[in-house]
Amino acid sequence: MSGIVVGIDGSHNASRALEWAMTEAAMRKTQLTVITVLPEPASQWTGRPAPLGGDAERLAETRKSAEAAVEATAAKLGGSKPESVTVAAVGGFPAETLINASKDSDLLVVGTRGGGGFASLILGSVSNQVVHHASCPVVVVPANK
Repeated sequence: MSGIVVGIDGSHNASRALEWAMTEAAMRKTQLTVITVLPEPASQWTGRPAPLGGDAERLAETRKSAEAAVEATAAKLGGSKPESVTVAAVGGFPAETLINASKDSDLLVVGTRGGGGFASLILGSVSNQVVHHASCPVVVVPANK
């Protein structure tokens, strides 16, 4: 998945990251991959994501929300749209998923913090992990103050 990857979670900061990534992909004339992750708890035995019952339906809803966010952002941007936009919704650990996506990407974009409960943090836990472990350059789009 070459091109630009942006991680979104439905938060305001993720919306700003999506807008920035779509604009950048349009300017670079490159493809954009939008990834949203349905967080799953870690298994006590393996430490790996442990899917819960009903995840297929929640994953479909998560994907629809991400697609709606892409459509709304594209409408807001008007003519400056990327040539290609792919939306992926997966279950797992958000930071790990984005770090893995960075291995084949030219650029990874995230917001400063997402929907977690630590609003006082300058960087959220996911953006902090991504900045430190991604295999490609990372842009952290700041919150609009």
